[in-house]
Amino acid sequence: MKEELTLSQLRLLTLESQGLTTPFPFGKDKDGTLAALEHLGYLQIDTLSIVERAHHHTLWTRLPDYQTGFLDALVEERKVFEYWFHAASYLPMRDFRFVLPQMLDIKQNGTRYYNADPKVMQYVLDTIRAEGPKRARDFENETKRAGSWWSWKPTKLALERLFMQGDLMVSGRNGMQKMYDVTERVLPASIDTAVPTRLEFAQYLVKTYLKAYGFTTLKQVTHLKTDKLLNKNVVEVLQSMVLDGSVRQVSLGSLPPVFVDNGLLERSQDKAVPTVRLLSPFDNAIIHRDRVRQLFDFDFRLECYLPREKREYGYFSLPILFGDTFIGRVDCKAHRKEKVFELIHLHIENTAISPELWMEPFIASVKSFATFNNCETLLLTRVTPAGLTDAIKQLL
Repeated sequence: MKEELTLSQLRLLTLESQGLTTPFPFGKDKDGTLAALEHLGYLQIDTLSIVERAHHHTLWTRLPDYQTGFLDALVEERKVFEYWFHAASYLPMRDFRFVLPQMLDIKQNGTRYYNADPKVMQYVLDTIRAEGPKRARDFENETKRAGSWWSWKPTKLALERLFMQGDLMVSGRNGMQKMYDVTERVLPASIDTAVPTRLEFAQYLVKTYLKAYGFTTLKQVTHLKTDKLLNKNVVEVLQSMVLDGSVRQVSLGSLPPVFVDNGLLERSQDKAVPTVRLLSPFDNAIIHRDRVRQLFDFDFRLECYLPREKREYGYFSLPILFGDTFIGRVDCKAHRKEKVFELIHLHIENTAISPELWMEPFIASVKSFATFNNCETLLLTRVTPAGLTDAIKQLL
């Protein structure tokens, strides 16, 4: 039976599930960091550092006391590992077995993206096994030695192929440089390495999305997954959960069929506390752009990949969430040497909400984020609508 649900209920449900309605929803310190990652299912890694990198930013949004060293420590403790979700990501070590199908597929079939030379792969693997963890640049230096028969590009490709097929893992990072080691020295012996069936993998995906978002759709679960049979398995899992009562299928306007965690739906939901959160463009809550547009009526895309003349909002705009509403976005840059955090363009799109409600919490959030970026001074360059400029500058 399909049951009705309001958009407001669904927004609150997903924001609560994402840990965006209360302070410290997952606890504090390093333990809270691990709890957040295990709840969200993954954290997307990004190398852009216009502001603090996406994986750290996403955690800070949910853990106000977060420090970048927490995530590094969890990797060293082998509670977290790097691999591919829908993009390069940090994943809970307990979920390692669910990346095995992709690893095995690449190992057995390869792809045009990882077409590495087998001889170079064997050399790289033997070297790391004998000498210990290596960075890519360590092999770059090796290629300069007299008599070297390989070059830098195939060596780098070999490292990535060995990593993607599971022979190597990332044992840590030196800045953003990955340290590769053989899997048997990184993967804890206690971790289950049984390859999941397609049905088990579908169950893992469905449960991961339900826990992280409170609800899911078929399209969201299978987002960027290449296994053509996965849809069938996901449908089987969802139908089974509907029958056993753990999931409820609801209809909501033009949205595709929505499957909601029944336990969360029956729990009373208080309206989101009207605070302001600046989200990373790669934050789990907004990474599915269609979902955000349908659910929050907010059309977001990252414009750093566009030519300057085609950018409407700026190079690296952060969505601004006020309570359960996205009120706009702000293009930011941390000038770390000068310790200045610049608001290049603050663009407020929802003018129906009085600025008196969001302005002070917005400034508080910006100041806190500037501190997280090791900046001491705020600089406001441009505001749209321009009439808000003076009031915001006074609060700054």
